[in-house]
Amino acid sequence: MRKNDACLVILLMLSLLTTSIIPVSGWQVETRRFQGNNQNGIFNDFFTDMFINLIMKFNRLPSLSACAIKNDEVVWAKAYGSADIENSIPATVDTVYLVGSISKVITATAVMQLYEQGYFDLDDDVNNFLPFSLRNPKYPDISITYRMLLSHHSSLARLESQELGTGFLIYNDMDVEGYPYPFFKEFLLPNGSLYEPRAWTDYEPGEAYYYSSYGIAILGYLVEIISGQEFNSYCKEHIFEPLEMYNTSFRLDEIDRDNLAVPYDYYHFLNFNNRRMPHYGYMFRPAGNLRTSVRDLSHFVIAHLNGGVYKEVRILNESNVELMQTVQFEDEDIDYNIGLGWIITEKDIGHGGSWFGCKASMVLRPDGTAIIWFTNTFTPKIEYLKIPLLSHLLFLKAGSFL
Repeated sequence: MRKNDACLVILLMLSLLTTSIIPVSGWQVETRRFQGNNQNGIFNDFFTDMFINLIMKFNRLPSLSACAIKNDEVVWAKAYGSADIENSIPATVDTVYLVGSISKVITATAVMQLYEQGYFDLDDDVNNFLPFSLRNPKYPDISITYRMLLSHHSSLARLESQELGTGFLIYNDMDVEGYPYPFFKEFLLPNGSLYEPRAWTDYEPGEAYYYSSYGIAILGYLVEIISGQEFNSYCKEHIFEPLEMYNTSFRLDEIDRDNLAVPYDYYHFLNFNNRRMPHYGYMFRPAGNLRTSVRDLSHFVIAHLNGGVYKEVRILNESNVELMQTVQFEDEDIDYNIGLGWIITEKDIGHGGSWFGCKASMVLRPDGTAIIWFTNTFTPKIEYLKIPLLSHLLFLKAGSFL
């Protein structure tokens, strides 16, 4: 932990001790521990609760659900606040949240299952299966491969929020006629009726990192083509059900809404109220539409910590789990590296997710520990949420001192 972060922790705790007699209206706390025993690490539950409540107070978070994992079990789990403020429904570790781009690691795992079955090599041209020719118009003779799409080196760009606002959000998560095909053909090809040239970068495929949800969504479409199953149905049969992730889906209509965290928009520095949002969908489901609980996602994380196995059920061979967690391209212009679906730093791998009304994180370390946390609001305009500090605390709960 950096010195300034350590000082901030001390100041935050002292601040809470001096103000803790002031009630926080509408907050409820419920603990749900599961699998194994609670492990306190350096901080016992009193200090953990104190610190997390401070983070929530400063950021006006309606709720936060989190867990700490060591090897093949959850050693600590707890939920704070309200999944639904207006109806006073407390969050639990079984509350289902929208988790944004964490979806991409699920999709990458599905792709790697098909790779494992021999349908393609990672450096094969994806056009071998697509019903249209996926090529950067600036580099029409260069193939785009599975490896490039999985590691965001395909030369596809990113326009979802920066350029198009809420352009690809779907009210109530309805299906969109014509998606994924012929949408992608019309959107990405120069002669397409929906062609968007900004969907492509100036980089040659394989040359540089550029984060793109389009690329992951195309991989989801390839899962459908190769497997012959609708994408969510494939994930349900080959990932969710084997891992006992029974409250997880890429489709809103499969989730019990009574157990679903309401998304809230806290969008302005001087606005001290959370604004309730309707449940919505993201057209590129494989890239950002996953809904899951801390309990469910812990099973997925445990499988990746343990070479592809959860409770003696294998979803991937150990060699391919390791391959997913291996740097695929060296990039000097970013302060992290990219595996197959995973983001890789010096001491951990993981992926985050943020969208309107949600922010989420899952991080794994080589010492066999991992953390997960979800919340049901997000705004990029407020920087009080000290994500590294929260992660430090949760890793201490897991017994990690890296």
